[in-house]
Amino acid sequence: MGQTDVQRLPAEQLFAKELEALIAAETDPVPSGWRMSPRSVRTYICGGRVGGTEITPKYIGQERLVEIAIATLVTDRALLLIGEPGTAKSWLSEHLAAAINGDSTRVIQGTAGTTEEQIRYSWNYAMLISQGPSLSAMLKSPVMSAMETGTIARVEEISRCASEVQDALISILSEKRISVPELGMEVPAKKGFSVIATANTRDRGVNEMSAALKRRFNIVVLPAPADLESEMEIVRTRVEQQAAGLDLNARLPEREVVERVCTIFRELRSGETLDRSQKVKAATGVLSTAEAISLLCNSMALAGSFGNGRITDHDLAAGLQGAVVKEEEKDGLAWKEYLDHIMKKRGSAWAGLYRACKELNE
Repeated sequence: MGQTDVQRLPAEQLFAKELEALIAAETDPVPSGWRMSPRSVRTYICGGRVGGTEITPKYIGQERLVEIAIATLVTDRALLLIGEPGTAKSWLSEHLAAAINGDSTRVIQGTAGTTEEQIRYSWNYAMLISQGPSLSAMLKSPVMSAMETGTIARVEEISRCASEVQDALISILSEKRISVPELGMEVPAKKGFSVIATANTRDRGVNEMSAALKRRFNIVVLPAPADLESEMEIVRTRVEQQAAGLDLNARLPEREVVERVCTIFRELRSGETLDRSQKVKAATGVLSTAEAISLLCNSMALAGSFGNGRITDHDLAAGLQGAVVKEEEKDGLAWKEYLDHIMKKRGSAWAGLYRACKELNE
């Protein structure tokens, strides 16, 4: 299977040329187990230019937060990225691992069904029964593989894991080794090993992280985009990147389309209009930046598949209806009030979108 047949390439393959250019131009000291210096990792994440290669920004936000995250990984501390949904926690985690190790695929996805074995190791039970415990029968977790190679493992949505699963990380992060009593051995971590975990603030209280586990991490809080322009830039950049890997057969959304989506999302998130002149009923959903990106990609798909390739008000309205109205009783009322009290009064520029949304909401 070629790269063009893969639905989603890992960051190290998608941005291979940029990574190679940074490695080739490296002049600063490179930490053990890393492929480039901390300065080069920052350039890869935040954007810049090296030689004749333009480095596209992967994270649009406070550069100092990126520097703190990179500096954490130079030490023996693990990194915990916390934020609202859509603040690019997973995106930043993936790109940090891609830049530092050239491998962002050692990932554990935290869910209610994640087990301790997925953090440590498990067994091929057919081989275990026929041969007994052996290295060949052992199934190493991404964390154990990262320890052996001195690289980074990623744990996504750590607060969705049960407390006993979270606790399995405490000894690993403290002792930097995994005991395998069945084989009478220990697997020590090579220099360069670390863990990047992400946690969603909306999941606070699902499986609250213990103080003991939090102490093993340096915590970086990723804020939501500070203003409309920042959010629009993030959305525009990510839509362009995602559309490049999909056969949408549509033009990228125009600036006013991106502005309308971001305006609606910010107002329904905050419960007031951007100029703070009027209160609105807030939606129950998150309406994150990530959802705005998904909405616009879906609108492009509608425009490319059933239109002329240019996003229309009807394409946009279809995505907005599904994004906003998560709970019919509460969100349906909030959306109806927003349409009648806010969007309707914004004049001719919004009239077409208002009518399209109204038709779907009836």
